Amino acid sequence: MTVGTTTYAALLRGINVGGSRKVPMAELRTIMEGLGYGNVRTHLQSGNAVFTARGDEDALAAELAGAVERHFGFAVDVLVRDHAYLGSVLDDCPFPAAELEARQLHATYFSAPVDAERFVSVDQPAFLPEEFRLGDRVLYLYAPDGLGRSKLAEALAKPRVTKGVVATTRNWNTVTKLVELTRD
Repeated sequence: MTVGTTTYAALLRGINVGGSRKVPMAELRTIMEGLGYGNVRTHLQSGNAVFTARGDEDALAAELAGAVERHFGFAVDVLVRDHAYLGSVLDDCPFPAAELEARQLHATYFSAPVDAERFVSVDQPAFLPEEFRLGDRVLYLYAPDGLGRSKLAEALAKPRVTKGVVATTRNWNTVTKLVELTRD
């Protein structure tokens, strides 16, 4: 790592899902290297990249989103988070992550802090045994039957809940892997 740089993860929202908004990871790496980012690596095909750079998270996210849109011709929401933040998401998980299957636990990262008021319309007891808890710019979701079958995840994704923030979800395997990959 170059002196003065930070290791970040970029989380691209809604790419390579269902056959649309294709962003090949090799092209994403090339775009990121063209922006001057160092040590660029991607994880899976669902829009996770690790890199080193100077700058703040919001500026880097905007820069990368702009470059992706210019290259591919469609807008992609991007969140950038550093290792310390990603590690705190892992450490602060209110659910017993070690006892659960990775498909049962998810983290939804937000572009800005969200408060509990945003979620008052979600009748949590109606969705049990599924549950969610809020953290620092993150929502933890326990979905015992997985995200694809989660009625709570569907309710949490409604526009009245997500209005004004970018939200992107990762399963617990990816949450853990991004912490590992961003470790200096």
